[in-house]
Amino acid sequence: MTRIAAGFLLALAFTTTAAVAADREHEQLMADIRMLHEQSMRLHLAFNGIVEAIETLAANQQELETAMRRAFADQRLVIDNVGSNTRVLREKLDETNVRISSLSQEVEALRVSIPPMPVQTTGLPEDAETAQPDSAAAAPAAPAPAAPVVAGGSPQRLYNTAWADYASGQWALAITGFEAYVSTYPRSEMTDDAAFYIGETYFLQGDFQGAVEAYEQVVMNYPNGDKVPEAAYKRGLAFDRLGEPDRARESFDLVVTNYPDSRMAALAQQLLDRLSQ
Repeated sequence: MTRIAAGFLLALAFTTTAAVAADREHEQLMADIRMLHEQSMRLHLAFNGIVEAIETLAANQQELETAMRRAFADQRLVIDNVGSNTRVLREKLDETNVRISSLSQEVEALRVSIPPMPVQTTGLPEDAETAQPDSAAAAPAAPAPAAPVVAGGSPQRLYNTAWADYASGQWALAITGFEAYVSTYPRSEMTDDAAFYIGETYFLQGDFQGAVEAYEQVVMNYPNGDKVPEAAYKRGLAFDRLGEPDRARESFDLVVTNYPDSRMAALAQQLLDRLSQ
């Protein structure tokens, strides 16, 4: 009987020990599960943060690309505007250079023409004759030597009058004066100059078709005149203003080919290069 009781107690103790061990194992397993769950939650939160960061970076990249495209478009617009303004300024500079050169030639021509102009000296006797007719009648032989001087000074006086109208912006009077000079003195040394300034006057008025026709007259009617290279060059400028680049090239090429040593040749070559771009 004693042996049976001892065996029963031993079995009960073993069973109790096994149950306690199972409970401990269960508790450890639950603790591990809770830990894994917490780690999973932390990983999930970290993953969501990474996704949000990637989305933010993508949005920032898109904004940056949009800003770069806009900046590039603005830069191209600025470059195009600068190029256009530069072209206009170059054309204005070319016109200014031609104008300065023309004025220099005219000043030189006027300077050379001043010595043979005794018009001012004859003006005093003419004024005196008008103011004092009795004195003029007392000396009828006095005006006799003035006749050839007045006749010789008439071409220059007519040219100077037309030039004064041109310089003061009286375009219609200038054209009338220069045309009168050309028709009245077709073989004068200044005839080609007068014909040239008819074209200049039209050009300054913005009548580029009229300028083309006037410059053409200079090139055709005075092939040996010193104004031909400049007239051909300005004809090219007028054609360019009329939107006829091919005819402008023909005029510029004429200057470069036929008058390579003239001061207009370099300007014409510059415009040829520009039209070829």
